[in-house]
Amino acid sequence: MTSRTVADRIAGTVRADIRTLSAYPVPPAAGGIKLDAMECPYELPDAVRDDIARAVRDTALNRYPAGDTTELAHGVRQAFGIPAESGLLFGNGSDELIHLIVQACCEPGDTVLSPWPSFVYFDMAARFDHARFVGVPLTADLQLDLPAMLQAIAQHRPKVVFLALPNNPTGGLWPDEAVQAIIDAAPGLVVLDEAYQPFADHTWMTRLPALSHAVILRTVSKIGLAGLRFGYLSGHPDWIAQFDKVRPPYNLNVLTQAALRVVLRHKAVLDQQAAQLRADREPLARALADLPGVTVFPSAGNFVLARFSGELDGNTVHLALKTRKILVKNVSSAHPLLANCLRISIGTPAENAALLSALQDILRSH
Repeated sequence: MTSRTVADRIAGTVRADIRTLSAYPVPPAAGGIKLDAMECPYELPDAVRDDIARAVRDTALNRYPAGDTTELAHGVRQAFGIPAESGLLFGNGSDELIHLIVQACCEPGDTVLSPWPSFVYFDMAARFDHARFVGVPLTADLQLDLPAMLQAIAQHRPKVVFLALPNNPTGGLWPDEAVQAIIDAAPGLVVLDEAYQPFADHTWMTRLPALSHAVILRTVSKIGLAGLRFGYLSGHPDWIAQFDKVRPPYNLNVLTQAALRVVLRHKAVLDQQAAQLRADREPLARALADLPGVTVFPSAGNFVLARFSGELDGNTVHLALKTRKILVKNVSSAHPLLANCLRISIGTPAENAALLSALQDILRSH
């Protein structure tokens, strides 16, 4: 079959909107300082890794995962403070759960709405499931525009509203009063995405039983377990039951479950690592803000957003860091509000120092 025939067949088969998209990029990171994906920079202690190894060794790989996740659910509830009366659903990362929510709620053409810029998968999941995504621009200083959000909700009547708390990639944590106003105004479901909650010292989880049409989405990826690909969704059991209907069978593999059961018994290690990243965030933000031409936005996550407006723009700084094998996320082209912005994960003290040294050299040499 010729390449032209393949191209013609794809054009006649794959959806036109999918053909125009790009796959989610994951750049190579071997041999460098990786500060581009909001991962925890600390590996688990050897004792915990040994416990995981024993659990994985005893896991049967010839059988499908068990349908009963009661034991795992109990551990997750205990570790993360999930109310007993709330339903719980597990996913292959929070990305899968976002997709399931949109799939369950939206007919083709229904609206999914979020402040924007925010987590890119809110938009992607809506497109994949034939929904219409509406992003409501943040203010010029990257804060929530509540009047614009309420106006958009009244105009578009979204089936699903996503609120990232804190927001990615800006780091902002929207005020409780504004979040409650959005929940009160929403005609459908509101998803409170608390992926970065461990770094914010703030959660809606304790108020979840009183929220009839809001659910809380979380992941363990940011607290040292990105490789497990585990997310969970909590809310009224009736909501969770609907989403469970579109969950793929056996979506949580046995190795993830075995490792997670072990790690949850060592939750204090994860908490300590998160506390270290919280403590290192403000010193890094201050040091970045002291650099010439750099503006740093307030962050409640394990990352900071910095705008480069001096002689070197964000694209140039990003490339200069990359040549030094320091990876940060260039979000300059993601949205006009993010022009010349780089999102920088909090690393170890040594990694943060290497980043600052490189930036000083880059900025002061021009």
